[in-house]
Amino acid sequence: MSGEIILQAVVSGLLMGLIYALVAVGLSLIFGLMEIVNFAHGEFLMLAMFASFWLWALGGLDPLMSLPLVAAMLAGAGLLVHWGIIRHVLDAPMLAQVCATFGLAVALRAGAQFLWTPDFRVVADPLVAGRVQLGPIFIGQPQLVAGFVCLAAFVALWLFVTRTETGLALQATSQDRQAAAVMGIPTDRMSALGWAIGLGCVAVAGSMLSTFFYIFPDVGTNFALLAFVAVALGGFGSILGSLVAGVLIGLIESLGGLLISPSYKTLIVFALYLAVVLVRPKGLFGRF
Repeated sequence: MSGEIILQAVVSGLLMGLIYALVAVGLSLIFGLMEIVNFAHGEFLMLAMFASFWLWALGGLDPLMSLPLVAAMLAGAGLLVHWGIIRHVLDAPMLAQVCATFGLAVALRAGAQFLWTPDFRVVADPLVAGRVQLGPIFIGQPQLVAGFVCLAAFVALWLFVTRTETGLALQATSQDRQAAAVMGIPTDRMSALGWAIGLGCVAVAGSMLSTFFYIFPDVGTNFALLAFVAVALGGFGSILGSLVAGVLIGLIESLGGLLISPSYKTLIVFALYLAVVLVRPKGLFGRF
């Protein structure tokens, strides 16, 4: 097998990994703030993709143009979910928390199937289409733009969390909720903000995916599964860990599908995950 083909797979895996990372960081942020696993994360990705599709189909807005609107819609949905569901189960047993988000996932997926049927949809003739050639490598322009947009969103999130007063308050809440409350930090507001930002990240990833990926009610399932692996692999609550793990998963999936078999690419990802957690249970960037 030529080096050009392997390099092509590396580039493709890297770009897809950036999307996985952005999906995973939203999940990681929510867990880090409240230690609640959002089992509806993939369904919110699906809603973002459908929102991008319908804004294109009904309003003629390309997903790149409608991205801020979709992000605002999903951030608002995050606030509503926190106010309507999450705040009521914060102090409940873990089983109640699991049932709350899992039930939300089932309801959202069933609602999407009822409203939009299980049919596959695509955004035809997106604003960014075709491919570019870099030496011997061909890169789809939608994937290239999606990778750069997701990376930019990741950098913006990192700067917000580490350089702003609100971001530092988010970090304090995630590290010790009670101590943060004693210091005067409105922890409930921080939790709501975490849901808004987490689903905003999902919205960016979903909008970019809609430019080159099929859109259907179950589309979020596989992405959510890989996001859970990325969060656990990188370390729960670690933003940098989500980035590294997401990119690593994209590379392994692409190279494994090329060098071994496409049917085994997901199996390889889970095998690596099991190997890492057996050695370091809290992930690559987690703390013992």
